[in-house]
Amino acid sequence: MDVTRRTMFGGALAGAALPSLTPSLANALTGAKPGAAQQWGTGAEGQRKADLGNGLYRNPIISGDHADPTILKDGGVYYMTHSSFDSYPGLVIWRSTDLINWAPVGPALHRNLGTIWAVDLVKHEGRYFIYIPADPKGEGWSIYVIWADDIAGPWSEPIDLGIRGAIDPGHIVGEDGKRYLFTNGIRRVRLTDDGLATDGTLEQAYNPWRYPDDWVVENFAPEGPKLLRKGEWFYLVTAIGGTAGPVTGHMVIAARSRSINGPWEHCPRNPLVRTVSVDEPWWSRGHATLVEGPAGDWWMVYHGYENGMRTLGRQTLLEPIEWTADGWFRAKGGDLSLPLPKPKGGIPSASAPGLSDEFAKDRFGVQWSFHAPKRGEAERARYEPGGLVIAGSGASPADSSPLTCLVGDRSYEAEVSIDLTGDGEAGILLFYNHKAFVGLGFTPEKLKIYEYSEDLPWAGVSHKARSVRLRVTNHENVVTWYYSYDEGRHWQRHGTRMEVSGIHHNVFGGFLSLRFGIYVAGSGQARLRDFRYRAV
Repeated sequence: MDVTRRTMFGGALAGAALPSLTPSLANALTGAKPGAAQQWGTGAEGQRKADLGNGLYRNPIISGDHADPTILKDGGVYYMTHSSFDSYPGLVIWRSTDLINWAPVGPALHRNLGTIWAVDLVKHEGRYFIYIPADPKGEGWSIYVIWADDIAGPWSEPIDLGIRGAIDPGHIVGEDGKRYLFTNGIRRVRLTDDGLATDGTLEQAYNPWRYPDDWVVENFAPEGPKLLRKGEWFYLVTAIGGTAGPVTGHMVIAARSRSINGPWEHCPRNPLVRTVSVDEPWWSRGHATLVEGPAGDWWMVYHGYENGMRTLGRQTLLEPIEWTADGWFRAKGGDLSLPLPKPKGGIPSASAPGLSDEFAKDRFGVQWSFHAPKRGEAERARYEPGGLVIAGSGASPADSSPLTCLVGDRSYEAEVSIDLTGDGEAGILLFYNHKAFVGLGFTPEKLKIYEYSEDLPWAGVSHKARSVRLRVTNHENVVTWYYSYDEGRHWQRHGTRMEVSGIHHNVFGGFLSLRFGIYVAGSGQARLRDFRYRAV
């Protein structure tokens, strides 16, 4: 489907504090409560955004499930994309001119390659490339590449580079002018000049720095190598310690060399970033890339879980760094629960649009995506006057490949009208994967409630209806369901509430997040109308 580019929305001023203040004093001066929404800027439909409107920002710069950020500075513009896992269309590219406000451009990947983990977005000699680890046939990981002459596309079909058993590519041009990919491990392979094939074998490149044995981490797992050439040095920034598990595991380390061939020396300040306490606002911080700001200062982009909100997935964080006299760098963001000064010199940039959708224009890939779609899944959906029609698939939410939408707010409400045709059922979900979801759906004879992936027949409500408006409210992982037979003029609350804080990677695996979803199962079809979203 073609992607419709939409006008992006700005946001309003929110209370903030000086970066040197303690959290308690900052909250006292601004009237904010710990964790309160007013500590962020307010975007479209109340969505939280990083820009506070007063020269300060507060992390995350992109909220919700935007893990493994890869960022590219292209003149005065920045582009970024993230792991898209099982969502298609995937690899949404985001654009900014100030590093703080980001708006989606569109998806780069349309062919289903299976689960997509950490990619690398680069530009070389006027052409854009995305290097993608994938395992589309279940035969083991390899690295693919897609390319485009315009960042907005069209992007090429994926090309398998045949780099077996590797993930987390990181691109760099050596002092010899040749192109290289580094991978987890930390290994390296040379590429051809066009970047579309390998020109050598995968070989060990660096044995990363190791933390003390008594540190509580998930595993060693050297991954996410991102490389930068600055002055006479190549800098290699690596994630170790495991990306989830204990909150103190994930971390950022660095090494440097005067040659792409090494030898590499460990940074004496390793680790440069690490969560050391469950009391910190951001857990499992790591997978960093260095980027130069608009005014020539430097920043580090990485991801982390929000304290107590693992259901939102790993979110994109921005922290200032400084280069030191010895040629190394260090992070200087300090307490990331506090606002920080925005990068200087940036041109004000559009921020994320609202999520409410009348289903009159195509937002596939920018907002909506199918989860783990089968071949031809996109053909289930078609826009018609009056809404988006989706044909049924599977027998329940678990195997229906639901339509999903990422959310980044700690609390929100979302609602949609659904008209059911033929035999089957449809409804709304908070969906992690086929093993982990909750939801409220209906057939022509019954409202159905799903709690922790199971239909609760005793909690069903008999009715005779083919058109129902459904609403979910999620207040920091406490979920309430509502339904209406008159387009929302009168609402009835379902008697079953749920608590969903345990639906995340450390329980169910997959590195995903709890997304809003709409499912259509069975042999019928459903028309979706008037989706509304509001952050609380």
